[in-house]
Amino acid sequence: MTSPVSLSPAQAAARLAEFTVIDVRAPGEYASGHVPGALNIPLDRLSEAVPALKSAAARSSLLMVCASGVRSTRACDILAAADIEAMTLSGGTSAWEGEGRDLDHPAGARATWPMERQVRLAAGSLVVAGLLAGVRFPAARWISAGVGSGLVFSAVTNTCGMAAALSRLPYNRAPRSATGLDATLHALQS
Repeated sequence: MTSPVSLSPAQAAARLAEFTVIDVRAPGEYASGHVPGALNIPLDRLSEAVPALKSAAARSSLLMVCASGVRSTRACDILAAADIEAMTLSGGTSAWEGEGRDLDHPAGARATWPMERQVRLAAGSLVVAGLLAGVRFPAARWISAGVGSGLVFSAVTNTCGMAAALSRLPYNRAPRSATGLDATLHALQS
């Protein structure tokens, strides 16, 4: 499998009207700010969206976006396996915003930490808790070893089980007023 085409924020901004932009972050991350016009389809629900994305790709090019470019690259790989061509935004919304470009913020949306930051907090907290509890209960050090092993596995496979679990927490879900996945899929097929 070849690497997807990666566009810089400047290249993507110059051609933004040509794309159907899909943000694959968790709904809470999306609600805290996204590339203008982006629709939200979380990476863990992308397989449900393949037929709608195939329909959308027939009308315009797909640009996949996440926080840093890792999840959007994974999304491009998933779509390529379904014979859907898509591009990724290099550096994600972080690079987009870092270049001074505006993000859309839905009305009433609350800010949510980026998933990478949430993972670092959760992993670090579990490691420290395992080490501290290990002073009294030596077997608790296995918590730290398990988290460390999970981080190594995450790096080797370029996946993150902890991020998948954290994305299901209430504060990472879309606000009640946000458009649901079904409405997004319907809009893509229209």
